[in-house]
Amino acid sequence: MDTPKSKKLDIIIPAFRGHSQSFLMVLDGISEEDALKRIEGRTNHITWMVGNFLDMRYAMGNVLGLNEEFEFKDFFFQGKALDENLNYPSLQQLKESFHQISPLVYQKLLEVSDEELDKAFPMGMNIDFFPETVLNFVGMCIGREDYLCGQIGLMRRILNYEGMKYDFDKDLKY
Repeated sequence: MDTPKSKKLDIIIPAFRGHSQSFLMVLDGISEEDALKRIEGRTNHITWMVGNFLDMRYAMGNVLGLNEEFEFKDFFFQGKALDENLNYPSLQQLKESFHQISPLVYQKLLEVSDEELDKAFPMGMNIDFFPETVLNFVGMCIGREDYLCGQIGLMRRILNYEGMKYDFDKDLKY
């Protein structure tokens, strides 16, 4: 495993890489058509969940100093609500964005210093037990990714796909 410059990221690095794997495995075999299905009009569709996952990756990258902009930001920025009147990007397009941003964010996670992680990053939460720092923002993004993979996994089963397989790709380095 790669060693981050900051020991504060010892738990984040494996989580990030694990989420990269989970993201790809949970989407395996899902059709473009099924990715746009909602359950009883009450759930987000998989495409929206995937876009929100990517919005987290781009947000992490931005807070760590990357200047990459998510091509489909207007659909998903900061958890923008699903809009059934929009023509969302395809799963294939979103997967391509995933493979573009993920190695860049991973590299930044390896390079970031404790001083950079400790910098204030105002989120407007105003919760006394939650310091608004770069590190805690990264942690929130990681938590959101985990949540979204779980949601997609549940949608997989509801749409009659097999459960996610845990066929890890040892060559995927991000």
